[in-house]
Amino acid sequence: MSKNSKNIYIIGAGISGLITALELEKAGFSPTIIEASASVGGRVKTETINGYVLDRGFQVLLESYPKAIKHLDYTDLDLQELVPGAVIYSNGKQQTIGDPLRNLALLLPTLTSNVGSIKDKLSIYKLNLALKKKTIDAIFNDKNNTTTLEYLKTKGFSDTIINHFFRPFFAGIFLETELQTPSKLFEFIYKMFGEGLAVIPKDGIQAIPNQLKAKLKNTTFLFNSPVNKVEEKRIILNDGTVIESDITVIATESAKLLHTNTTIDWKSCDTLYFTVENDTLKKPIIGLLADASSIINNIFFTTSIKNNNTNKDAVLSVTIVKSHDLTEKELIKKVTLELDTICSIKTKQFIKRYQIKRALPNLKSVKYATDGKALKHSETIYLAGDHTLNGSLNAAMTSGEDVVKQIVSKFN
Repeated sequence: MSKNSKNIYIIGAGISGLITALELEKAGFSPTIIEASASVGGRVKTETINGYVLDRGFQVLLESYPKAIKHLDYTDLDLQELVPGAVIYSNGKQQTIGDPLRNLALLLPTLTSNVGSIKDKLSIYKLNLALKKKTIDAIFNDKNNTTTLEYLKTKGFSDTIINHFFRPFFAGIFLETELQTPSKLFEFIYKMFGEGLAVIPKDGIQAIPNQLKAKLKNTTFLFNSPVNKVEEKRIILNDGTVIESDITVIATESAKLLHTNTTIDWKSCDTLYFTVENDTLKKPIIGLLADASSIINNIFFTTSIKNNNTNKDAVLSVTIVKSHDLTEKELIKKVTLELDTICSIKTKQFIKRYQIKRALPNLKSVKYATDGKALKHSETIYLAGDHTLNGSLNAAMTSGEDVVKQIVSKFN
């Protein structure tokens, strides 16, 4: 039986599913991707509402991700760079800190800010140097299994800079406010920030999966086809259709499909979009609300970078990580008040709320890659996704590569 005659199905057209298909094509296979929705992307989606291009949740690409460099065409994505720093709102003040080595304009405000002490700023410099020298393998092979918070305290950082910078900044990345994420992932993400910029494609974050889809030449797509169950050598769709499969790769949460109890613990967030009277920051930089009483974690003017909006209003993205029981009306009211009183931002119109219940996998142990065995559920069923490694786009891509290595070795 030739490779082309193998019936290989991938469930899920997210990043890991698309990379799985790309790697299978390189190995000579012609897979089929079954996707429940009408488009590719999974959790990496963009939509246009009344002329405003909105990502489903504020998301950035770290341009130094090794797998992103390997699989993406950055020029074609027309990546828009964010300023390597943050504006911090706390105790009625607004201060800017950042990396002056990459943006000289950040030198004076960083040195004069009271977000942290001189000792804290020196500790940041030392951490930058240490992680620049530390390899990714060394980071993930480290036997130290501490949390991010414990790690920062061990490095000598004060409560002031932890609470006013590290906590809100990384809460926006890890989607949890207590910094309980494993320190290995903190080191990796911090290293990636140090080696490159945070960027957003001009067409929105979905330009990434759209580009990956465009690279596929021998892959078939079945959209609007939710799967009910996966068994050995067959897939059963919600409408009762039975698909015979030699190999099935589940590139999404597998518990419901396999009817097992090994569910994924997910972290959630809220993202709200508003039109506002004006862009108060005047540059593409993230704003952090550091006061413990604030429900808002971070903000970003999406119109501070080139975009495809047909409306010319300034648009603000607001991210909420803290759990709450507010109704949407109450949430909008509270967010609008905080933007006005803390950030001096006047909202004009509420555009859209994205309540993202499955934003990131909540993993107590993280890995950079596997030998593939953990991705093998059975002789004909394999697993892929960032939940198998760590919550990042880089991990989603890595898992796609790793699972294909297992499949290729099986047929060879």
